[in-house]
Amino acid sequence: MRRENAGQIRILEAFFSALVIFSAFAVSSNIPVSQNASRSSDLASIGLQALMKLDFDGSLGQYIDDRNWTGLREVLGVVLPEGTSFNLTVYNEQMVQLNSVVISNGEFGSQTVTCAQYVCVSQGSAFHSYIVRLCLAMAT
Repeated sequence: MRRENAGQIRILEAFFSALVIFSAFAVSSNIPVSQNASRSSDLASIGLQALMKLDFDGSLGQYIDDRNWTGLREVLGVVLPEGTSFNLTVYNEQMVQLNSVVISNGEFGSQTVTCAQYVCVSQGSAFHSYIVRLCLAMAT
C-alpha cells in the first residue's frame, strides 16, 4: 500500500471499531430479558419439584387432610431454596379454597412471580383430590 492511503485505512478502521462497539451494546441490551425468562421457568421448576418431593411419601396430602397449614408452611420453608418467597393456596375439586390462613413466608419483593400448579391426592381411607397452587418469587 502506498503511504498516501494510510489515512483512509485508519478512517475505515475507526468506523469498523465504532460499529463493533455499538453492536455489542445492542446485543447486550437483550441479555437481561432472556435471563428473566429463564429465571421464571427455573422458579416454576423449583416449585413443582418441591411439591413433588413433599407428595412423594404422601405427606403433602396428609398436611392438607389434617388442615395443618403451619406445618405445611414450615416444611415448604425448608424444601425451597433460601431467598425464595412463596405463597401456597389449596383448592378442592370444586375450586373452593380450603386454607383459611395465609400459607406464606412473607411478601413478594420481586416483580416476577411464577406459579406452579400441582394435583395432589390424599392417601387416607377416603379419596380426596386437591389442587395446590404455589406462587414463587426471588427475594430482592
